[in-house]
Amino acid sequence: MAKRDYYEILEVSRDASQDEIKSAYRKLAFKFHPDRNPDDPEAENRFKEAAEAYEVLGNAEKRQTYDRFGHDGVNGNGFSGFSSSEDIFGAFSDIFGEVFGFSAAGRGGGNRPRPGADLRYNLDITFRQAAKGAEVDIRIPVEQVCGRCDGSGAAPGSRPQTCSQCGGSGTMQQSQGFFRISVTCPQCRGAGSIITEPCDECMGRGSVIRDKDLKVRIPAGVDNNSRLRLRGEGEAGMFGGPPGDLYVVLRVEPDAVFERQGQNLLIRREISFVEAALGHRLEVPTLDDPVNLEIPKGAQSGEVFRLRGLGLPHPGSSHQGDLLVEVRVKTPTNMNKRQEELLREFSEIESKKLSTKVKGFFKKTKDKVMGE
Repeated sequence: MAKRDYYEILEVSRDASQDEIKSAYRKLAFKFHPDRNPDDPEAENRFKEAAEAYEVLGNAEKRQTYDRFGHDGVNGNGFSGFSSSEDIFGAFSDIFGEVFGFSAAGRGGGNRPRPGADLRYNLDITFRQAAKGAEVDIRIPVEQVCGRCDGSGAAPGSRPQTCSQCGGSGTMQQSQGFFRISVTCPQCRGAGSIITEPCDECMGRGSVIRDKDLKVRIPAGVDNNSRLRLRGEGEAGMFGGPPGDLYVVLRVEPDAVFERQGQNLLIRREISFVEAALGHRLEVPTLDDPVNLEIPKGAQSGEVFRLRGLGLPHPGSSHQGDLLVEVRVKTPTNMNKRQEELLREFSEIESKKLSTKVKGFFKKTKDKVMGE
């Protein structure tokens, strides 16, 4: 018997989006679910047919092959449909979780590997450590696999006993209307086994809390709230599951010399009225040795000079930020009589210069008007 078109089965158009295809399958899976249609071979066939269509059309690559070559194209890649409802539940457990809010087929858990929890550690570092990079030693309490029982929780020489209530599955079946749902076994709490002789090291937990010494490599140029990931340094996994990760969150202390602006550094320096007017060579600090900055004649208060490449490095890059030097002209105070005389003389000269410029401006304007 020839197979029906997959788009026809899911009742969608050939240009339907992936979201539309998924939604259509969810609707049919709910309608023809075996628990809603007990002892109905036709519903079971429709259930399998819809799953086969979604297996192909729900995958962009398989869908493209099907659109070009039809059933022969996907069958040629080794796909021949599902043999049972259990296969469907296993393949699309995420879909059934969305539709029904629980395990659609009541498959048990037992002692399945469980990954360990991720951990967070807040680390305070100095501005210089953030700027230049550093290696810092930390000590953290972590949950580790018990070395005495190798994580089983049972005393050496004994072993956990299969739970008599759930038969080792970790779950039990309950009827709710025409659905069968899985619930965690109350006796073993989902473990599938019961420890009758607990390990005296971990008291049956299978894990112990111990301090762990680690070295944290801090890249140069990190900033506040930068997060470093140490893979596998979190809590131990259960039943052979992988350990979690450790996330080190940095808090950088402010610096007494530099103000940070991204990867640029800013410092402020005072210069005298004379230095601003005549120019000045100013020594400024950097993250390494001091350098000289040439302040040009006529510098204004608040003017910023840029020293390229003397800021903070960009983590993971060869680029550097800049050092910004803001100069502030200091007005002289407590001047003696001679200094005041010189400033008044300077002011008179400036006034004469300004008067000459104004007269010259008006003369040029008059000449243009008179046509001379």
